[in-house]
Amino acid sequence: PQAACKAASAVLVKTLRFVQNVPCFQGLPPDEQLLLVRGCWAPLLVLGLAQERVHLETVESAEPSMLQRILSGRRHGEQHPPAAGHIQAIKGFLAKCWSMDISTKEYAYLKGTVLFNPDLPGLQCTQYIEGLQREAQQALNEHVRLIHRGDEARFAKLNVVLSLLRSINANVVAELFFRPIIGTVNMDDMLLEMLCAKL
Repeated sequence: PQAACKAASAVLVKTLRFVQNVPCFQGLPPDEQLLLVRGCWAPLLVLGLAQERVHLETVESAEPSMLQRILSGRRHGEQHPPAAGHIQAIKGFLAKCWSMDISTKEYAYLKGTVLFNPDLPGLQCTQYIEGLQREAQQALNEHVRLIHRGDEARFAKLNVVLSLLRSINANVVAELFFRPIIGTVNMDDMLLEMLCAKL
């Protein structure tokens, strides 16, 4: 799984760099920035994996027993199928993105829609963040209408892609890609450190 972990780490750095360069994000108070990143890092990472065309086969074929240990490490009572189901959800999501041949601009708008999630608990600027999410959705819609004039359903399909992201579990993403690298370090702490480092 080394190759996939390395690829995911590189994508996480790129993703956080992207987030920090979004002017509207920079304008938010640091506490709000951290809440957004903590709440959205996993779906943003999986979108990044799709954009960078990182294949999960590298995880499974490299060492299935290691993968099983990672996924079952914290859930002794849990059977294998749920973990396999989570991997299938991620693979299904990646396949859907690749089949649609999503452009760089579309990925950027999708990331904006995911990042500015007004439903995260603890946020103070919910209305403002909701407005930013609406703007990202609107920009995506306008871009699709302009570039894909003949494809009336494309915007709806991209929204389906977003809905698929909701089924992806952040803990599984952390276990799968980062536990072998960061060990017992808390993912939230790592994100805070990376944000403060101003990649």
